[in-house]
Amino acid sequence: MPNDFDPQAPAAPDAGIFGLDVAPEDAGVVLIPVPFDATASFGEGANEGPSAILEASHQLDLFDPILGRPYEAGICMLDEDPEIVGLDAQASALAGPIHDAGGVETEPELAEDARQVDELMVRLHDKVYSEACRWLDLDKLVGVVGGDHSVPFGLMRALAKRHPDMGVLQIDAHCDLRVAYEGFTWSHASIMHNLLDRLPGVSRLVQVGIRDFSEEEHKRIEQSAGRILGFYDHVLQSERLEGRPWSEQIAPMVEALPDTVYVSLDIDGLDPALCPHTGTPVPGGLSFAELDALLGAVVRSGRKLVGFDLCEVAPDPDDVASWDANLGMRVLYKLIGWSLRSKSTI
Repeated sequence: MPNDFDPQAPAAPDAGIFGLDVAPEDAGVVLIPVPFDATASFGEGANEGPSAILEASHQLDLFDPILGRPYEAGICMLDEDPEIVGLDAQASALAGPIHDAGGVETEPELAEDARQVDELMVRLHDKVYSEACRWLDLDKLVGVVGGDHSVPFGLMRALAKRHPDMGVLQIDAHCDLRVAYEGFTWSHASIMHNLLDRLPGVSRLVQVGIRDFSEEEHKRIEQSAGRILGFYDHVLQSERLEGRPWSEQIAPMVEALPDTVYVSLDIDGLDPALCPHTGTPVPGGLSFAELDALLGAVVRSGRKLVGFDLCEVAPDPDDVASWDANLGMRVLYKLIGWSLRSKSTI
């Protein structure tokens, strides 16, 4: 951080994330924006998430009463890559008629378009993978800011290669375990299926807050021999109504994780009152305080957070600096802060 930086001053209009002006080479934290939401099967707008979060982040007071001063590590969000923007435009044009038809099952002639979308997404994942490796090789903490929940696979792949037996903590309303959805192999609804099938070094997936899933996904969890553990929202809510505190509920979640953890956070894992414009909102979910307590419990247990993604933040189309973006940037700061704390850098 520059010696003359004043964290209490208003952010300059052209400042970077959280009002900081840090080059990626000098930052401890590098964020890769991925403005892509071509596979979004209901509400759109997550491709505007990175830019909306950037704008909203200028309103954050940088001192955190729990985490202190995460900003002192230096945080940089890279500029949006024009190639990724182009991939989103191409894939969205092909995917639109498929979404309108309800998938290729009802319109088989669209299968070729779905295949082309998958090809474009392989290019996207390769690009994110290369960018992530570039900064991981320089010992940066790297996170992805989406975008729909299909986009972080490249970062997951890069980190799984570096951390054998890595676990994944997924906070989400959905399991995302579909083999494919609407004909897209790389759908947002298939990210965890692809993670488990294509990254065998990932030792365990712990899913928290899930409350909207297919019977097939439920069976996969139950038949996974413990590789997938689902902490279902209806169970958590029922226990809370009976008086069980959140601090007790999160203990088995933490215990199930290995020493090295990647956090994949779909914003719809939180109460949709906090993120009303996310693509697939579902009643229920975590509060902001419960999320903070969960991340804190993981870190206080001695586990290390090696990377993260934040996906599905979609701003109000009539107000880009909306409540959704406000929530998203605050969640992002918590992900950064707890990750840095787990590395004992703050």
